[in-house]
Amino acid sequence: MNKNAKELAIHDKDTGSSEIQIALLTEKIDTLSKHIKKFKKDKHSTLGLTKSVNKRKKLLTYLKKKNVESYQKVIKQLNLRK
Repeated sequence: MNKNAKELAIHDKDTGSSEIQIALLTEKIDTLSKHIKKFKKDKHSTLGLTKSVNKRKKLLTYLKKKNVESYQKVIKQLNLRK
């Protein structure tokens, strides 16, 4: 788990909360974005990136409905929206 995920964790053994999933997806998206910039014709990774972005978007929407304070904390911590 990266440091952002650890800071967003609800408790010590938290691995599946929306906050953690969003943090891990953000790390995956950053890695895939760098890869795709280097290898523009890699369509399989492009598909994986698109799926990850959509999944993160759905999780953010869910979190915004369920817990606005946590949503704002995640957005600020991961620097997602301005």
